[in-house]
Amino acid sequence: MLPWLTGNVPFGLVIGVRAAQANIPTLAGWLTGPLLFGGSAQLVVIDLLDERAAPAVVIGAALAINLRCVRYSAKMAPYWRGMPRWWQAAAAAVLVDPSVAVGLDGYERSDDRRAGHRHYFGGAAVLWVAWMTAIAIGATVGASVPVALHLELVIPLFLVGDVAVRLSTRAALHAAVVAAVVGALGVAAPLHLGPVLAVVAGVVAGLHAEARSDR
Repeated sequence: MLPWLTGNVPFGLVIGVRAAQANIPTLAGWLTGPLLFGGSAQLVVIDLLDERAAPAVVIGAALAINLRCVRYSAKMAPYWRGMPRWWQAAAAAVLVDPSVAVGLDGYERSDDRRAGHRHYFGGAAVLWVAWMTAIAIGATVGASVPVALHLELVIPLFLVGDVAVRLSTRAALHAAVVAAVVGALGVAAPLHLGPVLAVVAGVVAGLHAEARSDR
């Protein structure tokens, strides 16, 4: 998990700074960490709350952005089948890109399912503590960070880099381009629906391109 933290900890710090500078209680910004546990969704939720968006829009945006977790849970389902519901709920609560990658590596490396479980939760625990700590530090010092530093520019740069390394298929490229175009056009959308529309349009475009490729 440690190599993943080199990119995630700075991102968490910046999200904490954004939470401190937004027109919401700092604690509310920090709580997006344990409640959502996903940087992109947290960032959008903080921005929408700062803009006084309707609660339904905020919730819809968070759900749309975290749709990828459905695919992740499908990957982990064979390894988690048969475990108690409380165990599955705890495992799902920390299901994000790094924990999935590290967890799958652990399950595939050992035939002992219990060893795989320990590997998954061990990596997830390190990520959870580092992520929450980074957000807390960023939120604590955020109010004193000079606006002239423009730390908010780090966030889109990070997200662009994260997307760029995933553009390995035609479907992924179509999804990214359509989402970017709809997101840009939807900046002035009523009820701050731009992010939701962009995510939905990107998913539909990606699935359509994937279906055409399969045919």
